Amino acid sequence: MARRNTSVVTEFTLLGLTDSPELNAVLFMLFLLIYLITGGDVWVMALILASAQLHPPKYFFLCQLVFLDFCYSSVFIPKMLANYIAGQTAISYPGCLLQCSLATMFLTTECFLLAAMAYDRYVAVCHPLHYRGLLTPALCMYLVTASNLLGCPNSFIHLSGLLSLSFCRSNVMNHYFCDIPLLLQLSCSDTQYSEVLFSVVSGATSVNTFLIVVSSYPGILRTVWKTHSTRNMYKVFSTCASHFTVVTLFYRTVIFSYLGTSSSYQQDRTKILSMFYTLLLPILSFLIYGVRNT
Repeated sequence: MARRNTSVVTEFTLLGLTDSPELNAVLFMLFLLIYLITGGDVWVMALILASAQLHPPKYFFLCQLVFLDFCYSSVFIPKMLANYIAGQTAISYPGCLLQCSLATMFLTTECFLLAAMAYDRYVAVCHPLHYRGLLTPALCMYLVTASNLLGCPNSFIHLSGLLSLSFCRSNVMNHYFCDIPLLLQLSCSDTQYSEVLFSVVSGATSVNTFLIVVSSYPGILRTVWKTHSTRNMYKVFSTCASHFTVVTLFYRTVIFSYLGTSSSYQQDRTKILSMFYTLLLPILSFLIYGVRNT
């Protein structure tokens, strides 16, 4: 790394959400509670794996989603809690890059996993008689494995772009975690290539997976339109409501957070939106999927 990066910065300072000691104490308790609740996702996963009645593809994908959300929360919350306890705001340069890489990998994986879940809901509603035949365990495992594998190259691409930068100016970030646009702003080297790389790769991933998700719903709506039974119509909407809610919340916050390049990165707005999808969305996913399914 030393040969590829001439950085003289060994750590970054995270300003966090507030500089008030009283509010920091409240935030510590709040984030600890959030992390404990998010840990409930693991119990949902254990329940799914242990119960023979919860082995349809829908619950297999749910198992992967809750585990992914817990991993994603673990990228940020433990470091935040440790900083609150120690009264520090610093994160090492390698730790910052690691945080960016893991966050990118988990976000990308979730994009593809939500697309796979959209296909699952499409087959369940539009081809219910062939559901078990089309969504075989082998295909489900393939979709989940592909989602995880596609997250790794995206992470490595962003990491390679960050390793090509040098940091010799300010190391202060007005955020509570290391974010790629902020690193691009702090760099004292030419960031044009890294900005284009970030925009193209992130944009292609978000747009393509979102289009896959959206393309599944016209067929679902046509099936609902042909359904004359109110009971069946309610069942179809109930089947897709959880997935549609999570998809809407996820893509809306992520796209608005990273719309544009680092030069148009609005820190205050992005900090609030980032707090939503890094800390609160995993809890909402647990409540929407886990509690709603008896």
